[in-house]
Amino acid sequence: QVQLVESGGGLVQAGGSLRLSCAASGRTFSSYAMGWFRQAPGKEREFVAAISWSGGNTYYADSVKGRFTISRDNAKNTVYLQMNSLKPEDTAVYYCAADSTLLGVVAGPRSVDSWGQGTQVTVSS
Repeated sequence: QVQLVESGGGLVQAGGSLRLSCAASGRTFSSYAMGWFRQAPGKEREFVAAISWSGGNTYYADSVKGRFTISRDNAKNTVYLQMNSLKPEDTAVYYCAADSTLLGVVAGPRSVDSWGQGTQVTVSS
């Protein structure tokens, strides 16, 4: 497993932007597919975005397509989530996830190997 630590959350007005970062420990970061999930109060954790180990393939939930961009820097053991045009419904705790396969990330929370502790994103209207 890999250890994950998120940062970059905060309070932003609707229409604003935030960039989340997820720093991973371990020498095998570049072999992991990475992703972001989010969980709003009273709701289940849901998939947001995923990226393959090389960065060559990305996937997004329909609700964030065109607004969010996932990227990674394997030299820095870090994955990012750039969030633009934020909406109040984007308010949630955002979790970084790692899995040995891209399918494992895209398939949803139950198949993910490793989780970060989460970072709160609050979008005010």
